[in-house]
Amino acid sequence: MAAMASAGSSTPFTGTSAGTQAPWKRAAVGANLLSPSGDLGVTIFEEMTTLAVSTGAINLGQGFPDEDGPAEIKAAAQAAIAAGANQYAPGKGVAALREAVSAHQQRFYGLAPDPENEVLVTTGATEAIAAALLAFVQPGDEVLTFEPFYDSYGAVIGLAGATHVTAPLLAPDFMPDLATLEESFSSRTKIVLLNNPHNPTGAVFPESVLSRIVELAAKYGAIILSDEVYEHLTFGVPHIPVTTLPGAAERTITISSAGKTFSFTGWKIGWLSGPADLVASVRTVKQFLTYSSGTPFQGAIAVGLGLPDQFYTGIAETLRHKRDILAEGLRAAGFSVYNPSGTYFINVDTSPLGIRDSVDLARRLPGLVGVAAIPVPVFCHADGAERTRSLLRFAFCKKVDVLEEAAGRLATLKDRL
Repeated sequence: MAAMASAGSSTPFTGTSAGTQAPWKRAAVGANLLSPSGDLGVTIFEEMTTLAVSTGAINLGQGFPDEDGPAEIKAAAQAAIAAGANQYAPGKGVAALREAVSAHQQRFYGLAPDPENEVLVTTGATEAIAAALLAFVQPGDEVLTFEPFYDSYGAVIGLAGATHVTAPLLAPDFMPDLATLEESFSSRTKIVLLNNPHNPTGAVFPESVLSRIVELAAKYGAIILSDEVYEHLTFGVPHIPVTTLPGAAERTITISSAGKTFSFTGWKIGWLSGPADLVASVRTVKQFLTYSSGTPFQGAIAVGLGLPDQFYTGIAETLRHKRDILAEGLRAAGFSVYNPSGTYFINVDTSPLGIRDSVDLARRLPGLVGVAAIPVPVFCHADGAERTRSLLRFAFCKKVDVLEEAAGRLATLKDRL
């Protein structure tokens, strides 16, 4: 198996050499997949999943649920297939889903995007992010993300030939330092790529943080690309769409998806909304990536978006319970545990066990206790990798009995080191 290029082992692509690297190499460097010698590795998700399979470990690395979402959504998809909804959907998405997205934004946030020209259906949130970045950035531009960052961000920023600039999220609450945040902006900042609730840290940004981001984006003329796929998975704190804040709407594209809210990650149904001119620019690129996808699934997700409020509060409460089960096992293992306010990921610090290298521990953990996790440094550039060197991320979007078994295994870690 090819070894993943460990975080910080390669210099992030800076855009200044866009003409000297093949696009695939820029993408690989952006995602930390190339070693200093140029060897191409696999993603950390593939490596940890392979280890989990070979050792029989419980895979709490990759963030996918191990049970299906609501039965009525599955039934709607099955009915759509049986009824013949099996050909290309319109490029901007099935009308029923675009209308449902608009109704969802009105229902939860008081927003009213026009389903005709301010909503676009995509092949998952990943395509929405890629199409937006490719629509707006070019070599010489800067894209600002918070760090740690989801790995596809770095890959597409590199593919576009832009410079990836990061602002650190600091433990224990994983919030940016607002006093120094402006240092990450410049006249070349084209896009602020915001992920809120945040993967991998589980942070949910309050209004004070979001307002400062909006102020700085306006000052530097940047577009805000807001990845909000975990919008309904928060625990005791509200999710605030950044586009609802003063000065944000005219420069913000908001992204979400069915995978996280409804636990149908394999359907790959996502969407974005925003000003008509920005959405049209993204649609221009998106139509030459996939054009359209998942016709019967689009209609089914429209049904899901109309589910009653009890469904949305229920999924958050269920996840909170699962978080607490896993957190107990992680504390028993001897880790310092950073309880998340959202998403379905929980981070720990391995330092109390005398372990500073979480990448090494992640590779040993399946054999030690039969649980797989993801080291946080792989979501960082070199400086960030050093800052997060002892952090591990675990996913708790699994069945309760699986999490109870994992918690019990983790509790034995101190005796196995």
